Amino acid sequence: MMKASGTTVYLLRGYPRGQVIGLLGLMFASAVTEGFGLLLLVPMLAVLTGDGAKPTTSPDWLSSIGGSLTLAQLLVIFVGLVVLRSVINHFRQLGGQRFEMAVVDRLRARAWNALLHCEWRVVSKRRQSGAASLLITDIDRIGFGANQVLRALATAVTLAGIGLAAFALAPLLALAAVAGGVLVLLAYRRMRARATHLGEQLGKAYADVHQQFNEGLGALRVIKSFGREDAAAARGTEAISGMRKVQIAFVRDTGLSQIALQSGGALLLAILVWLAIERWHVDAVAIVPLVALFARALPLLGALQQAWQNWANAAPAIASAMALIEEAEAAREPEPDDACALPVLSDSIELRALGVHYAGRTKPALADIDMTIRARTVVALTGHSGAGKSTLADVLSGLIAPDTGSMAIDGQVLDGKARRAWRGKVAYVQQEPVLFSGTVRENLAWAEPGASDAQMVRALGDASAQFVLALPDGLDTRVGDGGRALSGGERQRVVLARALLREPALLILDEAASALDAENELAIARAIERLRSDLTIVIIGHRGPLAELADTIVTFENGRISGSAG
Repeated sequence: MMKASGTTVYLLRGYPRGQVIGLLGLMFASAVTEGFGLLLLVPMLAVLTGDGAKPTTSPDWLSSIGGSLTLAQLLVIFVGLVVLRSVINHFRQLGGQRFEMAVVDRLRARAWNALLHCEWRVVSKRRQSGAASLLITDIDRIGFGANQVLRALATAVTLAGIGLAAFALAPLLALAAVAGGVLVLLAYRRMRARATHLGEQLGKAYADVHQQFNEGLGALRVIKSFGREDAAAARGTEAISGMRKVQIAFVRDTGLSQIALQSGGALLLAILVWLAIERWHVDAVAIVPLVALFARALPLLGALQQAWQNWANAAPAIASAMALIEEAEAAREPEPDDACALPVLSDSIELRALGVHYAGRTKPALADIDMTIRARTVVALTGHSGAGKSTLADVLSGLIAPDTGSMAIDGQVLDGKARRAWRGKVAYVQQEPVLFSGTVRENLAWAEPGASDAQMVRALGDASAQFVLALPDGLDTRVGDGGRALSGGERQRVVLARALLREPALLILDEAASALDAENELAIARAIERLRSDLTIVIIGHRGPLAELADTIVTFENGRISGSAG
């Protein structure tokens, strides 16, 4: 885990230097105005009590103010300083809020970008709800922590200003007060360590809540059909209760630390005042402003401790975020460039001694795969669940690279940038159709942003999805959240049209019609029949009309080819 100092430097590093300097300047100005405003109590008291009551311990320039200015003038200066400090604090808080937002936006964008460009085999092993919790909740906690860093820094600067003001009045007393304050803060190191531990627990609790609701929303139909609403509600309530217990524990610890800090600080203040009067014989006129300075410092000391504790609680979130970012960036896919020759697939796809091994598994997902897929043919991959069909689909689509052996397109071995470029010529249609909230047009254009209406209409026709054109709004029909406004078969045909719109060289159908009724399955089979002479098609794990179109059927078992026909 990053140490607090290293994390703070990281958060500040990406923020514009001029704005950081501006924030620090506002903090310094706020401290100066507060300290000087409190020091004005000395000449005010001198004016009110007469020249003879001026404190002998105060500097000459401060004592002379009481003699050169009237009480009215001193009060005007005091009010002016309060107003000035209020304005400075307004802009400091505004700048602090912008800083917090910038930290959140920068980290969230970096984490999301890292996940999007990460190798599939790395990102696919992560739990979706965990990644969502980190992107949404944990990074917000980091922003709050960053704000607490600024708050602690501003408070420390203000305390330093108050300390200097006290030193100007009574150096010995000021040094004793500073030493006492430092000892009080050091005494709370264990409390901050516990705050860090609770922060780690809170991150896990947030992830658990996200998982429960993510799974529940995805299984809502099943939950209702089985009549398990109460059980699902109980699991959600249990997850929330666990999160609240951690939050309450942190609030309780914070409250107890504040009670002890305020009580200890008040005791320290009482002891120092007694020593100042009875032992060090500090002037009576200086005692009042000193008491005012220390009384102002006491809640600030509590605020500094609380900000520090809040930061310790948020620190584990940045450790989690940086772990995800560093892992994803270390596994970043190579970017294709103009110099990379794009495979065409005019002859064949050749797999030679190909193997894929997943970390943590004893058996390979694929082993010793030797096969040739001729261009413009239909190949069906069959076998039991877990036999390796979908892993081979990931290899064929360029999502993952084989650990052993090779894959070549027209004799060109796919590795590095060539594999990334090949993905631009592959269309993948999975069992569960994925549509985004919006219109049919927007969903189609997502795959091919520059596509014209004529191209979209042609793709819909090729996918047996002409029903879209008969809808009242045609291409501008809204599909609803996840495409819920369409039936399952309609969604799948729109997804197929979107895949065809990019004019792929290879079309992969991964259980694409297994959940459809006979009519929709037949409609997709007719679409594939029309396309078979124009592109290469791989059909995974399907029986019925689609499998009947296959020129070759390859059977898999335990990650190996167990048979081939056709």
